Amino acid sequence: MRRGIAMRRLLCAAAIVAWSLLFGLCCQRAEAAVVVDIDRSSQTMSVSVDGMPRYNWRVSTARHGYITPPGTYHPQMMARRWFSRLYYNSPMPYSIFFHGGYAIHGTYEISRLGGPASHGCVRLDPDHAAILFELVEREGMSRTTIVVH
Repeated sequence: MRRGIAMRRLLCAAAIVAWSLLFGLCCQRAEAAVVVDIDRSSQTMSVSVDGMPRYNWRVSTARHGYITPPGTYHPQMMARRWFSRLYYNSPMPYSIFFHGGYAIHGTYEISRLGGPASHGCVRLDPDHAAILFELVEREGMSRTTIVVH
């Protein structure tokens, strides 16, 4: 009789462990890693989530006489609405600041995308900037990497 009780307790404990593992695996939030890759030579941005390509967009980086700093960064600050205090109060919708005053943001000069045109920021179609902003906001700044090369 004692063996029967011990066996039932063992089976019950195994069922609880199995249920906990199954519940934990199916209900945990996926830790997404967002990588924003900016290629200054091709004036393009690719975005991947957990290693899976998600978006490819045309951008504008620094024009002659300015620089978009190369390197690997993480977002420092985000703002849906921002205006440049340095450059004529220019609108910078969906700004993701990654290095001091440098940001990825929407632009209304869409015709200039695909070629260098900025003072150093990474300009993006406002619709694409909104998508990127929402993705980074949802997945988290700490899990987002911005690579400029």
